[in-house]
Order: sequence, then C-alpha cells, then structure tokens
Amino acid sequence: MSYDIICFDCDSTLSKIEGIDELGRKSGLYDELVALTNAAMNGELALEQVYGKRLSLINPNRAQMQWLSDLYIAEIVDGVEQVFSTLLAQGKHVHIISGGIRQAILPLAEKLGIAADHVHAVDVFFNQDGSYKEFDQQSPLARNGGKAIVCKQINSEGMSMALIGDGKTDLEAKNAGATVIGFGGVMKRALVVQQADVFVSDSSLMAVLPHLA
Repeated sequence: MSYDIICFDCDSTLSKIEGIDELGRKSGLYDELVALTNAAMNGELALEQVYGKRLSLINPNRAQMQWLSDLYIAEIVDGVEQVFSTLLAQGKHVHIISGGIRQAILPLAEKLGIAADHVHAVDVFFNQDGSYKEFDQQSPLARNGGKAIVCKQINSEGMSMALIGDGKTDLEAKNAGATVIGFGGVMKRALVVQQADVFVSDSSLMAVLPHLA
C-alpha cells in the first residue's frame, strides 16, 4: 500500500539514542533514566508517570540541549537520509512525532529537510540564565495516547497514513487509523513485534521503504 502521510518516531528510530536517557548519562543518572524509559516504552508504566520525573531528575539546561541535538545527528540511524529524501521526492507528507524534547530534535529534522511545523515533540522551557524551568505539561506527547491525538490532528482529511517507530507509544497511532511499522534496528521490543502491523529488524531504516510504496 502507498501512504500519503508518513510519520516517524525519533529516538531509537531516526537516531540510535534515547535523548532523555543520554541527558541522564551526562548527569550520572543513566541507569535510573533507562529503567524509567524502558518501563514506559515496554508498556509497564504510563508515559505520564515517568515523563516529568525524568526531567526533574536531570534538570537539563540550554547548553545540554545543544549537546543533545548534536548527538542526535552524530548517532543517526543508517539509511535515514536516503529514506527521507526518497519520500520527500515522491511528494509524501513526512512528519516526526516524538515524546522527546522538541528543541533537541529540530536540528536533525532540518538536516532531513523537514520543516519545523512538521516536528511534533515536547517543548521545554528555560529560565533567563539557561537553567531548566519546566516542560510543556499540556503536550499530548508527554502522556499515553498522545501519538494518536497528534496523528488525528495531522490527518484531518482522512488520508492514508503510516507511522514508523520502536515503542509502545508508537502503537497508539493505530487508534488514529494509521498503519504501524515497527522498527527494531536499534531496540527490539517484544510488544512492538507482536502488535505492529509490520515489523522490520534490519539495522538500516531503508528496510521500511518497501512497506511504504
């Protein structure tokens, strides 16, 4: 099947990292952060139970956001640039939908030719001195069910839609009528293997292309 709108998760899909976990590594809290992230992505805890807790543990500042944005690009998954250039050349509507931090993801999106208004993630806010203030608690992407909400907002005209991702929250796109393609090239989660409409485990994102056209 060919899709009009194609959405991608970011962490462990476009980049090999989990951004908030890497901020935790930089703060000496990696093991604690990974446990919380995996509990949410494996469906053991609701995302809203861990989202604010992770950020309050790290208190990421503005400089760390720049460091993280550089790391997203440095750790880009094999084949991502080719996949995006192919889909954009075909005139597809391509979006990034992530529970990650929007400011850190925007430079990667720009590198891939994706406009800022096609990047749906969670904004964080800083104090004047650059220290962490809070995250956007109104963002649907900081809680369970958020990706379905964003998919419905993007696809108000009921076009054919697919979402590619690695975690439980990506499966939520099914509730918005999207086909979910599980990507296990970085992180292979049993729940996604079982419940995605299609699952690919190749280390290159190019493996999803045959399922999109």
